[in-house]
Amino acid sequence: MDFIICGASKLLFAIFVVMLFAIASSALPENSNSNSRSSSPAVPGQINSNSILVALLDSHYTELAELVEKAMLLQTLEDAVGSHNITIFAPKNEALERDLDPEFKRFLLEPGNLKSLQTLLKFHVIPTRIGSNDWPGHAKSAPQSTLSKHVLHLAGHHSGEKTVDLANVIHPDAITRPDGVIHGIERLLIPQSVQDDFNRRRNLQDITAVKPEGAPEVDPRTHRLKKPAPPAEPGSPPALPVYDALAPGPSLAPAPAPGPGGAHRHFNGERQVKDFIQTLLHYGGYNEMADILVNLTSLATEMGRLVSEGYVLTVLAPNDEAMAKLTTDQLSEPGAPEQIMYYHLIPEYQTEESMYNAVRRFGKVRYDTLRLPHKVVAQEADGSVKFGNGDGSAYLFDPDIYTDGRISVQGIDGVLFPPEETEAKDAPKTVQPAKVVAKPRRGKLLEIGCRMLRTFGQDSSFTACH
Repeated sequence: MDFIICGASKLLFAIFVVMLFAIASSALPENSNSNSRSSSPAVPGQINSNSILVALLDSHYTELAELVEKAMLLQTLEDAVGSHNITIFAPKNEALERDLDPEFKRFLLEPGNLKSLQTLLKFHVIPTRIGSNDWPGHAKSAPQSTLSKHVLHLAGHHSGEKTVDLANVIHPDAITRPDGVIHGIERLLIPQSVQDDFNRRRNLQDITAVKPEGAPEVDPRTHRLKKPAPPAEPGSPPALPVYDALAPGPSLAPAPAPGPGGAHRHFNGERQVKDFIQTLLHYGGYNEMADILVNLTSLATEMGRLVSEGYVLTVLAPNDEAMAKLTTDQLSEPGAPEQIMYYHLIPEYQTEESMYNAVRRFGKVRYDTLRLPHKVVAQEADGSVKFGNGDGSAYLFDPDIYTDGRISVQGIDGVLFPPEETEAKDAPKTVQPAKVVAKPRRGKLLEIGCRMLRTFGQDSSFTACH
């Protein structure tokens, strides 16, 4: 009986061992000698941490990786990697940041142009592994089909350079993984279909950007159509003076000023005003002036609007030492800082050289300011330009701090005030004596004589007694 039990247990143990061996053999790959298949994913669409796509997202080609994510191409590339090895041509970040046309980049990032962006990115991917050693030889060109169904031409040169279409390969084999390779190239590759889409969209925008014109006007005298004024050429000065374009104030009426070139702006006044304020800060010694311009947002905005409309300005910027001498009374009145700044803005484009030549030739020069109707006087003194007169004068201290053809900033060592205000503040207050009309006085003897004549009724014949 014991022998039968022991035989049954051995039989069960043998059956268990056979089952384990069958399970283990079925788990092994069919071709254990294929190293390439064991390293690549077995199921399409499954990506491991050692994939070329993970390396692309973690690489220094950040601009290309962001475009791939925005184009929603990760799933497409995962399917391609799961099926076979791939080759990616990655443009450097500078080619996508600074070297790319801003209008073309804006076109690619618009939601309606997603297919164009996807075609552009798939044009940089070849569904075959091509390493630097697999590149065609000298004076040879090998066409390769891309994921976008376009053809790229890979060529080698006698100098040792490798090219793909019109782009040089600057980092061959920049990233290598078992399922693909990345080559760094110097520029973006653009297929002809995407370029045609961009040209069609740009031409369409030019057509639709034409604004409708109003009905023609009829001259009541001649009963004929009025001819419109000829359009101003780009860069031409405005038709109206700068005072008519200023914001409406107590003595100024609003009047629009046409910008040069019509609806397409040729000058970005706000950017230029920010640039010269930033230049004042970097130059040093003009922080108070920059602080006033930043805090007085209405003044900076108005300056930017004037420059955008084609006007030019020269800013006489007092340095920090001069601004520190301003008293509380001079700044406490409502609108006092704006009025001070307006007196330092000349509606002309003047440089240190032009102002110095003017005062050397004409002696004294009066420049208009944006503080109507006051003008600032300039004259030559000690080899420089002196503004104002007397104690309220200032010298051109730091010439040409900022000059861009529209705005000129000249540093001075004092704060200027109109001469009328300076005289009114400096003049001592004197009390004018009241004028008293003196009555003619008569002597005692004449009064006694007139009184005696009045007694006898004879004073009417003498004028002195009246």
